[in-house]
Amino acid sequence: MESFDDIRPYHDAEVAPVLHELVRNKQLLNAVGHFQFGEMPEFARNLMRPLVERKLRKLVAGVDNVHALQQSIKSMLEKVIDRTTDELTWSGIEHLPKDKPCLLLSNHRDIVMDPALVNYVLHETGRNTARIAIGDNLLSRPYISDLMRLNKSFIVRRSITGRREKLQALLQLSAYIRHSLGEQENVWIAQREGRAKDGNDRTDTAILKMLHMGFRADQLSFSDMLNHLNIVPVSISYEYDPCDVAKARELVARTTNGSYNKEENEDLNSIVTGIEGFKGRVHVAFGTPINPELETPVTVAEEIDRQMHSLYRLWPSNWLARDILEGREQHDGWRDQFDGADLAKQEALFRERLEQCPEEARSWFLKIYANPVFNQQVVV
Repeated sequence: MESFDDIRPYHDAEVAPVLHELVRNKQLLNAVGHFQFGEMPEFARNLMRPLVERKLRKLVAGVDNVHALQQSIKSMLEKVIDRTTDELTWSGIEHLPKDKPCLLLSNHRDIVMDPALVNYVLHETGRNTARIAIGDNLLSRPYISDLMRLNKSFIVRRSITGRREKLQALLQLSAYIRHSLGEQENVWIAQREGRAKDGNDRTDTAILKMLHMGFRADQLSFSDMLNHLNIVPVSISYEYDPCDVAKARELVARTTNGSYNKEENEDLNSIVTGIEGFKGRVHVAFGTPINPELETPVTVAEEIDRQMHSLYRLWPSNWLARDILEGREQHDGWRDQFDGADLAKQEALFRERLEQCPEEARSWFLKIYANPVFNQQVVV
């Protein structure tokens, strides 16, 4: 059997030794200390390091397998959900068979919360949590890689530059996803590389071609692959994106300069902001398995996008952004879907967030929220 040791999640037997090293890792302790005591000066945070270490040791005491770790993580995730959302709902979970693993192909708005919320819903509805694909560009420090691999994440090697090495990495990734499903494990993967920072969820056919690579050696057709993978589209919608202003700034820079250079620790800051930032209401919608009779990556991508756009839960923030962007003075009935008092509250909040965005980035800020409306109107 092909070795996946360099990309796979950690096995149960590896959990305790990795945790033992992590709770002593100074970089991790400093990061947690900065997160918990960010208002303190650095010298004071350093004095708090022993306290942070004791808390971490207590948190993972007795944890010696992946399931136990995820149970510990669940309690922390529930605190995040309670603190940063008004409501978490889901739909379509009945489309996922309990006796067959699925490849959950998801839109991608938040680095950590997207797969975390999908796994939370899976757990709450009595299903197996999914193994999570995560790019190595987000694993700039070994302790981050360890944390993610402890939580059923496997590595997508995006930083490789050589053509032959890239091909080998894609073959390995495809084979590992097939291997995971063969082990009766669900798999979560984003529909494209990186987040849809402009709010325009579109499936990259390169993802589908990569998935097929693991089946070609056995001379299996694209339809055979679809039947084996059992692809289910997942559409996650946040009423408010904690990273909306940062994304709008980046989109302005890319439009103006043709490129964007990330600052040091920018991905880590995005992760923290995405976790801790206010999200309003959040909905996770599961679609129906992709028909294996579809014959090409293009037709499959179109069907995935059709489901994602139609399933996307539109919030007042989406409709308001569309109206402001288009200069509409009359609404087209969408306000009737929402409670009047709540709508007034959400409109005031949305306009306040818009005012906090630099003026040159406001057009992109509005597009981030409005694009799901445009996409859904095309589907309908």
